[in-house]
Amino acid sequence: MERFDIHILGCGSALPTMRHLATSQIVNVREKLFMIDCGEGTQVQLRRSRLSFGRLNHIFISHLHGDHCFGLMGLISTFGMLERTADLHIYSHPDLQRLLAPQLEFFCKEMPYNVVFHPFDPGERTVIYDDRSVSVETIPLRHRIPTCGFLFREKPTPSHIRRDMIDFYQIPIYMRNRIKNGEDYVLEDGTVVPNARLTMPSEPPRAYAYCSDTRYQPKIIEQIEGVDLLFHEATFASSELVRARKTFHSTASQAAQIARDAKVKRLLIGHFSARYEDERILLDEAAAVFPETMLASENLTVSL
Repeated sequence: MERFDIHILGCGSALPTMRHLATSQIVNVREKLFMIDCGEGTQVQLRRSRLSFGRLNHIFISHLHGDHCFGLMGLISTFGMLERTADLHIYSHPDLQRLLAPQLEFFCKEMPYNVVFHPFDPGERTVIYDDRSVSVETIPLRHRIPTCGFLFREKPTPSHIRRDMIDFYQIPIYMRNRIKNGEDYVLEDGTVVPNARLTMPSEPPRAYAYCSDTRYQPKIIEQIEGVDLLFHEATFASSELVRARKTFHSTASQAAQIARDAKVKRLLIGHFSARYEDERILLDEAAAVFPETMLASENLTVSL
């Protein structure tokens, strides 16, 4: 099975702590790297993850709060010092381009690569990226400013051709890809060998949903139903429900309710408030509702 990994670079909230860095993740789909959010410290964490800077070509920004984008300008500058030549694509609310344009003009006048902005409306559900391996769709969320999550859906892979059938029917090389993609095989005497006899089904495509920052938002359940992994913010424990509502964040219990009702396979909670010295209180609260819950932590990798 090809890679579909989630690398947590930072999982804290707005206030810096000694335990957590600001929000950022890398999604590795079949060796293509995609970044979600880029808080302060992201490029250092990217180094620690031992992931290749050169394979990162697409960055998705959920919203324009500093703990989700203050690391972006530094990362862009570092790419220039590394003599990057490939375009860097940034997907975000349209205001990000307006905010970064003067900084790029001042700090990166002779940068050897292009930064390409792809503006979108966070309030609309739409596909903002699509290739042969994966599509990325926005998930409208409820926060103090326009915010969205991202849904990564892997594309189906061709069926696996059976080696014993290749040898038995002496199938020529030029036919093998066609058989993988669903064709039957016709013998010289006209006999049709059905595709189902020649192949085995490939693994079902996987999906990852990222939902941070947001109030409890049941409307997303239909969109993320059945995903292999859901990252959902769990900024507060239920004892801080009033504060969660006021700041447009979620409790650990609410994150678990979303996971349970959406019938996801696993839940990863993060974006922890600085008030918690030990996030196990959040884990225990979420696991009581949805047992397949994990705590995010810096340098954690989750494979789908």
